[in-house]
Amino acid sequence: MEPAATEEAEPGTPTAGPGADSGSGAGDPGAEKGASGEGAADAADPAGAAADREDVEGRAAADSAAGEGGTVTDREDTEESPSGAAGESGAGGELSEAEAELAAQRELRERIERRKAEKKAVESGKKLSGTAADLLAAVRAVESGEKPGGSVFSEAESAPRRVAPEPVRRPQPMTSSAAAPVPTEAVDAVRAVLLEGGAPEALAPQVTAALGEGAHGQLREDPWQLLRVAGVRPEQADGFARALLGAECGPGDERRGRAVTVWLLEQAALVGHTALEAPTLSTALAQRAVPDPDAAVQSAIAEGDALVFQDALDEPGTPVTPRESGDEAEEGEQERPVRVLIGLERYALAEESLADGLARVVNSLPKEGGSADDWESAATGSAAELIRAVAGHGLVLHTGGEASRAEPAALVAAARTVGLRVCAATHSVDGRQRFAALLAPAEQQERHKQREPAAEPHETVATVAGLLSGAEGPGRDAEGMLRTDLLVVLDAPQLDVESAAMLAESLPDGARLVLSGDPGVLWSAGPGRVFADLLAARVCPQIASRTPDPGPIGELVSGIGVGELNQVEAPGKEVVIVPVRDAGEAVHRTVQLVADSVPRAFGIPAEQTQVITPGHGGAAGTRALNAALKERLNPGPGRFGGFDPGDRIAYAPAPGRTAPGHVVKADAEGLHLECAGASVVVPKERVEQSVRHGWALTAHQAVGRRWPAAIVVLPGDAAQTLTRPWIYTAFGRAESHLSVVHGVEQALPHTVAEIPAKPRTTRLPTLLKIQVPTAG
Repeated sequence: MEPAATEEAEPGTPTAGPGADSGSGAGDPGAEKGASGEGAADAADPAGAAADREDVEGRAAADSAAGEGGTVTDREDTEESPSGAAGESGAGGELSEAEAELAAQRELRERIERRKAEKKAVESGKKLSGTAADLLAAVRAVESGEKPGGSVFSEAESAPRRVAPEPVRRPQPMTSSAAAPVPTEAVDAVRAVLLEGGAPEALAPQVTAALGEGAHGQLREDPWQLLRVAGVRPEQADGFARALLGAECGPGDERRGRAVTVWLLEQAALVGHTALEAPTLSTALAQRAVPDPDAAVQSAIAEGDALVFQDALDEPGTPVTPRESGDEAEEGEQERPVRVLIGLERYALAEESLADGLARVVNSLPKEGGSADDWESAATGSAAELIRAVAGHGLVLHTGGEASRAEPAALVAAARTVGLRVCAATHSVDGRQRFAALLAPAEQQERHKQREPAAEPHETVATVAGLLSGAEGPGRDAEGMLRTDLLVVLDAPQLDVESAAMLAESLPDGARLVLSGDPGVLWSAGPGRVFADLLAARVCPQIASRTPDPGPIGELVSGIGVGELNQVEAPGKEVVIVPVRDAGEAVHRTVQLVADSVPRAFGIPAEQTQVITPGHGGAAGTRALNAALKERLNPGPGRFGGFDPGDRIAYAPAPGRTAPGHVVKADAEGLHLECAGASVVVPKERVEQSVRHGWALTAHQAVGRRWPAAIVVLPGDAAQTLTRPWIYTAFGRAESHLSVVHGVEQALPHTVAEIPAKPRTTRLPTLLKIQVPTAG
């Protein structure tokens, strides 16, 4: 069946789905296909492994950890999302409550760290050899005070690991109401040092916020501390250091090695890793011209900038490591293999706290809510299996597509009828609204015999960000715990390890936790792969929904989820292929679809149509598409930072969250926005880094939302950066109509069949095996 462009066919004309034989429009005699070559640098990976384009979609920093081998490499696209991270979460309440959210996060992190300080570290690592043994011996000797950092590699004495000092954390972008004032004198002092070293003086506020008290002195003593500022690259810090230190500066400087080590771990976190294997980190340091990678890692550990872990491996087929000579061992006894990991403390604490919290939920007796007969009578329909599992277990995982969200809605209604306090949380405001719409009839059906009034929507359904901040949801008790007996988290794949840890720490004893989501979508913008790790660990019941997503779009997306790109029957032109030759044509056809074809053929206005493209850069990235769409849909002089009233925007109130909205006006206060019904004022000095046009988004920014129509742009230069989860996520954002602007030829079916999600290095499965004996 020949693909047809939307604007060239009347409603009802048969169209084809993007099947393997359609490619970029095979059968269209006028369409010669080929990669445009535009933006090729964005797709390149100098280390030979594909760069993670999902993170180029909106992450801050200019470098990434490569996927296949885990080697940290340069990211080519240096102009990232103003939020500093890909992805998004809810707008609405949390936009005006950013200060409360940040305070809640700080309080919870302090509780996590106090809890860790009370735990005794387990002595380990005696059976390692070579560099791994040296590394572990180094950190133990330094932390115990037995040896200075420079002389410990020769000894392998073990000592209990102390809790490292409070790590230096990058400042996170805040809304104007939450931005903490930086002393003018401190900024001026830092500005003077920056000017002396030839660095942009505009970095002064960021450097001051990152380094804290005495920032100018720290920067003069250690110029590589400039790497603490998001977006600064090692070569830039090297130039700054040379200007300040002169002949004293060299690639082997201990300060440089330490700073680059921390920087690489930060870059790894931006693409999802919570830690890096020691050999991977050493290789990356060598690529950054650090002459002695092991010494650099040792120095970072000794200063408390990084932590070292050894995790036992228990994988089938993995060879065991024999005990070292001189160790007493029973005949035939062998040591379990281990891997040595290096990570930043903030993610290590979060991952350990998450494992602790989940183990508490799994191992504790859930709070009784009604009798067994009450639960059984509520277990009806497609949600019966889920309801029964929740009745008898503290932690339950639920998987399925968009249509399966009706099952958690039925669970929420059923749990309320048996007397439990219930709260549900979604990734975005749009998700919250969609789930609340499902919940209303489900509650009415379950409560038709009850005379109690239904719960207020804002109490029952919240966004994750709003729940953690206290702006939404049931609130907290005197001990800081959520006032809920059952927490149902939708869009669970979008949970990063820190958010998940804060949720787990906030659950009272006896509370049940249900994590529900589509395992085929993109993982979280922040570090970790919480939902996927839990599915792999098998520490609790897993309920897979049998409810399919309806219609041609649902059929197409379901096939992609299992690695098949099928042609689908679309009698109502629900799925349309628009073949293009190059990036320029892709932009032209996209504008035509949004402005003319989709509104005319389907009655869907431009403001309800979302364009999704693989990255920000390139000739058909979000920047190019937004510029063309603004010119067509809302032309204007852009007098306020390039924006005019009526512009669609993507506002980033914090890392990893993007709130779509539109510009209302601009005045002396700043840029006035409306995001999901909430009014936001962005000061003029923050507009450039916090707001960008939003007619076109990336898949990470779009995840958690759906629109009546979606136009997915696949320019030829993006072919090498696509993954199956990216395609699955992008295509799944459409409710009624999906147009695919297709320029990647046979790369599309190849991607769906052969390119899964890029791996992430995490510790959660290993930690769960320790905390939960039943972990498989």
